[in-house]
Amino acid sequence: MTSQIVQYVLVRSDLLTSLNWPVGAVIAQACHACSAVIHLFYNDEYTQKYLSELDSMHKVVLEVPNEDMMKKLSEKLNENEIKHKLWIEQPENIPTCLVVKPYPKSDVQNYFKKFKLFKA
Repeated sequence: MTSQIVQYVLVRSDLLTSLNWPVGAVIAQACHACSAVIHLFYNDEYTQKYLSELDSMHKVVLEVPNEDMMKKLSEKLNENEIKHKLWIEQPENIPTCLVVKPYPKSDVQNYFKKFKLFKA
């Protein structure tokens, strides 16, 4: 049996704390990244399964402390061929959010164990 299909959303917490972004702007970053990753991996088997169960989607929203840790996470995911989108806000060119395409939870959860649930 395949484990639950889940989408991990990782948002930089320093956008709120030290950079003083409005909460709505931070939420918009996550929305942009989620839309982009669904578009990029639309034909993927797990993405289609995730979308077919529209009323029971499961997302886990986690916080990453800063830009450096987000870039390192993206590199680690790339090394392990975990498909994702690192959202870079333009024109500022600031990495703000990272979203993984839908995967079975058991396939990807270990990459995110050190991160806490996001809180504003």
